[in-house]
Amino acid sequence: MSWMPDIEPRCPSAGRLEDIETLILPRARDIGGFEVRRALPAPKRQMVGPFIFFDQMGPAEFIREEGIDVRPHPHIGLGTVTYLYQGEFQHRDSLGTNQMIYPGAVNWMVAGNGVTHSERTSRTTRQQAHSLFGIQTWVALPEADEDKPASFAHHGEETLPLLSGEGKEVRLILGSAWGERSPVQTFSEMFYADAVLSPGAKLPLPDHHEDRGLYVTSGSILVAGEHFESGRMMVFRPGDAMTVVAGEQGARLMLLGGETLNGPRYISWNFVSSSREKLEAAKQAWVEGDFEHGRFRLPPGDEEEFVPFPG
Repeated sequence: MSWMPDIEPRCPSAGRLEDIETLILPRARDIGGFEVRRALPAPKRQMVGPFIFFDQMGPAEFIREEGIDVRPHPHIGLGTVTYLYQGEFQHRDSLGTNQMIYPGAVNWMVAGNGVTHSERTSRTTRQQAHSLFGIQTWVALPEADEDKPASFAHHGEETLPLLSGEGKEVRLILGSAWGERSPVQTFSEMFYADAVLSPGAKLPLPDHHEDRGLYVTSGSILVAGEHFESGRMMVFRPGDAMTVVAGEQGARLMLLGGETLNGPRYISWNFVSSSREKLEAAKQAWVEGDFEHGRFRLPPGDEEEFVPFPG
């Protein structure tokens, strides 16, 4: 749909530098020729709303026969979101899901009490040179939903609200913002959106969410006349009217936030929980490796290997 005309007249100014509560420079690491930049959790900020993990994958180029192999591994207490700009992944999980994901679509896996999944470059894609570029996030679940059975949902690009006009194109991936709501079922109020801005385009941040942040994937933005290049995450002060302006080359952003949860969340390896005891129980179940009768199963069709618990 076109950009709602009632938003543009109420666009505040580009904001003040003091409106940026936290500026995060992601940690980059190379995992066998493939770079990952991790913005959350950060030393100064663990979460933005319910978002507790945020990784930029790539961009990376692969020659024929090469690709990504994220072997089966477990999760509890969170929802995972894979969102791609380029390339594809084949997702398999212990629920029996076997789902390809392509740019603009959403794989939403809710781990709940426990799930195991893998993500790999498909055999078809490996037959030629290819690229991969995208974002992976974890959303911590409310305490009341941490122990629910695991679930998986796929939403194609065409099902997600698309707002366009005034030099901007915004796809709403999760939650509600700018008068629209994503069809993806979530367990707390949040927003997660992919925004492409032409040079000089203005984008107001949703003002009805407690926490609001953004990540500059490419290009740059201006806040109070100050440039912020790609590879920066910023979290804004609650309640302040805020608009960001794209730089001379335009910008691509991931916007995220929502209501804060009712207590702290602990992270250990691939597990998230409001309880340290639950983390320990999940670790022990994975270490025991009883994939036939235990808490975790391996994904059907991808059962020959798995990620061992570190240490």
